[in-house]
Amino acid sequence: MPARAGTDAPRPEERGLAFAEAHCAECHAVRPGISPNPQAPAFEAVINTAGLDLGTLKPWLRNSHDFPVMMNFTIDPERIDDLAAYMLTLKDPAYKPAIQ
Repeated sequence: MPARAGTDAPRPEERGLAFAEAHCAECHAVRPGISPNPQAPAFEAVINTAGLDLGTLKPWLRNSHDFPVMMNFTIDPERIDDLAAYMLTLKDPAYKPAIQ
């Protein structure tokens, strides 16, 4: 994903991918594929869940890691928009889940 023409500033989806690779990829497949941790859904599977769109994704990202037994990870509010923008690039009406 190249930066916008005429600027060196990365787009939100670029910042979201960078965040995901730095903070999420240890457990989740942040690009299409199978997650390193079988209990962590691939981003592609998450975003292609029926009914999930920008309006439902952002609250889900704010609250998705509120499971202290399994993990203790919060996403900074300023990163949620970027992460959601990246995840929306993975939306595919023809998506078929990978077998894990």
